[in-house]
Amino acid sequence: MSEIQKPVYGGQAVVEGVMFGGKHHTVTAVRRKDSTIAYYHLPRESKPAVKLMKKIPFLRGIVSLIQSSATGSKHLNFSTEQYEEEDGEKQVETKKETKEPSKLSLWLGVAVIGVISFLFGKLLFTLIPVFLAKLTEPIFSGQTAQVLVESLFKLILLLVYIYVVSLTPLIKRVFQYHGAEHKVINCFESGKELTVANVQASSRLHYRCGSSFILFTVIVGMFVYLLVPIDPLWVRVVNRILLIPVVLGIAFEVLQATNKLKDIPILRYLGYPGLWLQLLTTKAPTDDQVEVALASFHELLRMEKETEKGLESDVIV
Repeated sequence: MSEIQKPVYGGQAVVEGVMFGGKHHTVTAVRRKDSTIAYYHLPRESKPAVKLMKKIPFLRGIVSLIQSSATGSKHLNFSTEQYEEEDGEKQVETKKETKEPSKLSLWLGVAVIGVISFLFGKLLFTLIPVFLAKLTEPIFSGQTAQVLVESLFKLILLLVYIYVVSLTPLIKRVFQYHGAEHKVINCFESGKELTVANVQASSRLHYRCGSSFILFTVIVGMFVYLLVPIDPLWVRVVNRILLIPVVLGIAFEVLQATNKLKDIPILRYLGYPGLWLQLLTTKAPTDDQVEVALASFHELLRMEKETEKGLESDVIV
């Protein structure tokens, strides 16, 4: 099977585990404290309106972000519960209860909180640099200078935040699982057998990573902000808030473009800034962590295959 024919899979690191997503399902595998692996399955919803919006350039990025934030929050919630659970029987009960939550609890609980958290975090990282840059206006005056300083503060804030959180043992392990996730995807996309050794030999960096997307929002935002007024301050703040969807939509398209151009010798360097940031957001995983990532990916492949067979059997010939 050629690389073009292969389905595209994505993923996310969670607490002591990895989530992978395919066309029909998302699956998380988590290493429990008793060394066993727990799984959480969540089918992808395919609403016609959502599918239509995901075909529209720039808008599809916003829809994908909302979906991934909502879905990722559910998987992260599951992994956190498994990590905190110490009694074996309670773990089984938690797994069963998490598999079949009520629709109201599922969407108005963890999912909505995840989306709100993402938007709130984006708002903070957008506005704090605005006020910091404003303080330097006596030195760096003019729109171009102010936008450049604002973007610099945003980049510094991002790097400092990632570095500080990476010092905590829990986040460091999450970053290791993030590296395991990338290694599995790279190994799969290269056509190699999915073994621990082959996965470990693969790169922990990937062009489609969300870390790259975050960095692209900083770069894209810098160019977009040059097109709108910055004075007075309240206009600048309002512009930044209103332009968040615009910046996110464009950054998503840039991320997709760099992934498509990664095999072209000169153009592949366009994605390098995002890969450099991944040197902070991913860490080298242990073999045990790679085993968990592989367990999650194999489970996803199994479920995707079963679903595809089921769809084929429903076709009338």
